[in-house]
Amino acid sequence: MNTLKAEKRDMSIKAKKLRREGFVTGCIFGREMKESIPLKMLKGDVEKLLKTEGKGGRVALTVDGQTYDALIKEVDFNPLKGGVDEMDFQALVSTEKVHSSAEIHLINADKLVAGVPQQMLHEVDFKALPSALVEKIELDIGDLKVGDTIRVADLDIAKDNDVDLTTDPEATVVTVTEVRGAATETEDEDAAEAE
Repeated sequence: MNTLKAEKRDMSIKAKKLRREGFVTGCIFGREMKESIPLKMLKGDVEKLLKTEGKGGRVALTVDGQTYDALIKEVDFNPLKGGVDEMDFQALVSTEKVHSSAEIHLINADKLVAGVPQQMLHEVDFKALPSALVEKIELDIGDLKVGDTIRVADLDIAKDNDVDLTTDPEATVVTVTEVRGAATETEDEDAAEAE
C-alpha cells in the first residue's frame, strides 16, 4: 500500500495561497472520526501517488504522526494549471462497507483479429468492506470478435460475493464494432447499386 504524508491545514490560510505555495488541499473523514480533518499535502507527493493510484485507490495516510487506512474518494484536477487542487479521503473501518469505484483497463486490444473496441464504461461503482476493495479491473479483450459485447455482469467483480455493485449490471463495458473504413466502402457500393 502506498503512503502519503499530510498535515492538518490551518483554515485561516486560504486554499489559493496554499496552492501557490505548492500544496494540495483536502480533507479526511470517516465514521469513527469525531469530525473531518482539513489537510494540506505537498503537490509533488500527491503527483507521485497519482501515478499509481487514482480515485478508489487505497493509501496509508499519515497526518501529524497518526496513520489512517484511507480510500481516495475525490480528486479535483485543475485543467488550466494541469495539476491537482484538492484530494479527499475516507478513513476506512474494517467492519463498514464503503462506496468506491474500480477503473476498467482494456488489455490485449492489439490482439483483436478484426474490429475496433468501443469502451462505453471506464469505471464500476460498488460497495464493499475494506478487505474486499477492488482498485482496478483488467479486461482481456484479445479474443473478442466483431459484434461481441461485455457487460458489467460479465466481469469478475460482479461474481464476487463480497462486493455489492451499484453500477447497473446490464451496462455495456465494451463492444467490438466493424472498422469504419470497411463499412464506408460497402455503403458507397450500395449507393452506387441504388443509382
